[in-house]
Amino acid sequence: MGRMVTRPDTGGCPVNLDADGVWRIRGHAAARAVLRSADTAQGGLGVETMRKMPSRIRRPVLYRDGPEHREHRRQTARFFTARRVDEQYRDLMRDVAEAQLAVLRRDGRAHLADLGFELAIGVTSAVIGLTESRPGIRGRLERFFPEEFDSPGFTSLTGLKWVWRQARNWSAIYFRDVRPAVRARRRERRDDLISHLLDEGCSGAEILGECITFAAAGMVTTREFVNLAAWHLLTDEELRRHYLAAAEPDRLELLQEILRLEPVIGRLRRRTTDSVDIPGDEAIPGGALVELVIDDANADPAEVGDEPLELRPGREIASGAAGLSFGDGPHKCPGAHIAILEADVFLHRLLTSPVRMESPPRVSFNDAINGYELRGLVVALESGSPPTGRGPTTS
Repeated sequence: MGRMVTRPDTGGCPVNLDADGVWRIRGHAAARAVLRSADTAQGGLGVETMRKMPSRIRRPVLYRDGPEHREHRRQTARFFTARRVDEQYRDLMRDVAEAQLAVLRRDGRAHLADLGFELAIGVTSAVIGLTESRPGIRGRLERFFPEEFDSPGFTSLTGLKWVWRQARNWSAIYFRDVRPAVRARRRERRDDLISHLLDEGCSGAEILGECITFAAAGMVTTREFVNLAAWHLLTDEELRRHYLAAAEPDRLELLQEILRLEPVIGRLRRRTTDSVDIPGDEAIPGGALVELVIDDANADPAEVGDEPLELRPGREIASGAAGLSFGDGPHKCPGAHIAILEADVFLHRLLTSPVRMESPPRVSFNDAINGYELRGLVVALESGSPPTGRGPTTS
């Protein structure tokens, strides 16, 4: 089976300066060189608006580069190691997964996007330290994240309206999720990210920025990947049997192959601060905006071998089974181990149940990152009508 999600066709060479003045990178080696270069800075995900914020406000780690960024990543790396994920978060993942499957068993059917989001919220909140939230965190996050990251800010009427809407959303998350967690950790530190940020002297507003960043990376993207992987496994009986019969390391590798083929974030942007050498091609000059086409780079035959658009578990990839789906270099996603393991913990339990796909998902895209959004995938138990309650309806 090949890709389930088809992104808008961009075409083009492995390295190309397009008419809009943006360098677009589709080759794997070139994309990795840009991501690993010390002569680049974050160039997307709202960084243009973030730069207009008052300089006294500490930027979230996503928007920092250079020595300050590297030091922050060094200090927080312990929260995301494979060993810590296995030892401290595995039982939590099982508990959260079982709670969501209990909803499915109760109602007989469920929207997988809802189950996946609750899973991601439960796991990521524990890692961050958002464990004293008031009821309704899912709704607050749903209202926050559909907004476009790259909408203008402070310099136009449209931008001011965007800032006002987002300020209301930020305030709701701060007062109902972040502030209760901060107050609890001011009284007693815990082994989580918020406690670390307090030790660094961060204010409540600065901690809010970090929490939003990690929520986007750990909650929203995981929800989409769980939906996508389930879609593959529910529509390919041979793949499903292979997955269920495999030992955990092989299951994780299979999920990473799905992610290689279907990266949640299809585009990453960087701005060069100096000339960047590209293997086998011309250098990209300083001051250039570079867009990395991740889904194309992950399908580069020079890196992933034959039939790059086919899902082939066990594929040997020198740079890692997931390709560049988690990024690379200084801004590589720190939560890669968490995302893959929690997806497996949930999906393995889901698919060992007598479950079927009642309706396939609708696919749309977030233009800012060319990330897919899957809604409407409904799973149902084969046992028939739910014993209690009413199941959801597709929309």
